[in-house]
Amino acid sequence: MNALINTDFRFDGQKSVYHGKVRDVYNINDDILVMVATDRISAFDVVLPEGIPYKGQILNLIASKFLDATTDICPNWKLATPDPMVTVGVRCEGFPVEMIVRGYLCGSAWRAYKAGARQMCGVPIPDGMRENERFPQPVITPTTKAEQGAHDEDISREQIIAQGLVSETDYNVLEKYALALFQRGSEIAAERGLILVDTKYEFGKRDGVIYLMDEIHTPDSSRYFYSDGYDELLSKGEPQRQLSKEFVREWLMANGFQGKAGQTVPEMTATIVEGITNRYTELYERITGETFEKSGEADIAARIEANVRKWNDGSIKN
Repeated sequence: MNALINTDFRFDGQKSVYHGKVRDVYNINDDILVMVATDRISAFDVVLPEGIPYKGQILNLIASKFLDATTDICPNWKLATPDPMVTVGVRCEGFPVEMIVRGYLCGSAWRAYKAGARQMCGVPIPDGMRENERFPQPVITPTTKAEQGAHDEDISREQIIAQGLVSETDYNVLEKYALALFQRGSEIAAERGLILVDTKYEFGKRDGVIYLMDEIHTPDSSRYFYSDGYDELLSKGEPQRQLSKEFVREWLMANGFQGKAGQTVPEMTATIVEGITNRYTELYERITGETFEKSGEADIAARIEANVRKWNDGSIKN
């Protein structure tokens, strides 16, 4: 199987390119962004040495579908998906915070709660909750949007406004949009026999209008539980069946890697890589309810470049 690890395009009007952990973003005339979802995979803030075939396509198409399914809630940056691994959209000035919405007490929130915390980012959390239990209502626990190589930090609504990161007026809009998007994502997940546990949203501004940016409700940015068996597992205090990238982190931890200094990424054999591709395919089909169709061209970069150019000259309309 073929994987796209690196890109080096030269599109018409290209001003710059940003190579992130898993996506490469091309700035066209300081107005349009061409976001390429590569097959790179990261965990513990480390880009792993092997690419995962079809991962970029899977994440890009999931995000595209959810962006289309939420346009009635708020404007978003997407203009088109000219290639299975590419989204083209308008360039916005991003807010320096990420809006984390949590419907259930798990992950880092549970670890903090177990250690005695009864507030998260200034939001009070009731006593007596169990791991993976549903909150009375979803809570927003924002983080700073760190520079490349740094870690995001938890921050409260009050701190965001006091530090001038986001105005109170704009922050109220971000909260409204984030909760409405989470509600829509939860409804769609329920139709698929899933629970949307938590997720993150990024927003930006363009011409005074707030837009939803980046990916949305993908297994890399969100955590899902299977609905079937949730109550029984919760009552027994047993781990929930998850649909997320967590299985990659678990494999790394089982092989002695957590991204700490001196640790080495375990060997990613062809069998391991194929297994991860298969799990991402399962994620796609369960979340979307559709059969995944592989785009199997040998020269992925050439296909992407051709499709973006066709979109730019009007040959591709969506």
